[in-house]
Amino acid sequence: MQTSYRQALAELERVFESLDDAAVDAAVMAIAGAGRIALYGVGREGLQVRGLAMRLFHLGLRASVVGDMTTPPIGTGDLLVVSAGPGSFSTVLALIDTARAAGASVLVVTAQGGGEAARRADRVLVVPAQTMADDRAGDPGSASILPMGSLYEGALFVLFEIMIVKLRAQLGVSPEAMRANHTNLE
Repeated sequence: MQTSYRQALAELERVFESLDDAAVDAAVMAIAGAGRIALYGVGREGLQVRGLAMRLFHLGLRASVVGDMTTPPIGTGDLLVVSAGPGSFSTVLALIDTARAAGASVLVVTAQGGGEAARRADRVLVVPAQTMADDRAGDPGSASILPMGSLYEGALFVLFEIMIVKLRAQLGVSPEAMRANHTNLE
């Protein structure tokens, strides 16, 4: 395997070695206990969040992506899951405020646990990976081989899939049941 692949994989391994498993389990519990789940992320983070929404749907949960025409309102007993890798985005902050005003809980996934989005959340899941907020800071040798926020975004993919595995076990959903929820319109 080429050195650059090994370096990227080693960086991802370091992220997961530093990840708080208790926070992951708390996030899984929050998702499992929610009535409706609305999910949002911007840019490439948003692509990972959309993948999570799809897998939650495959589990049979009432999940939708904020901004889609079929997203229902959320309120008490529901959960807004947002990704704010660098700590804050204006759209994320506005959605958090709207969800909380409606009585919903908020789970923020971020690399910046002290960021504004995390401060407004009910639950925070910190993914300790480089984002665009810190891709030029510090020692030049400490920056990820991956550009900009790609380390965080790649970590989200793996993290979200592991969260689905944990949710599947917790909810007692079989792989066959998940498969049955997959679209046949491809």
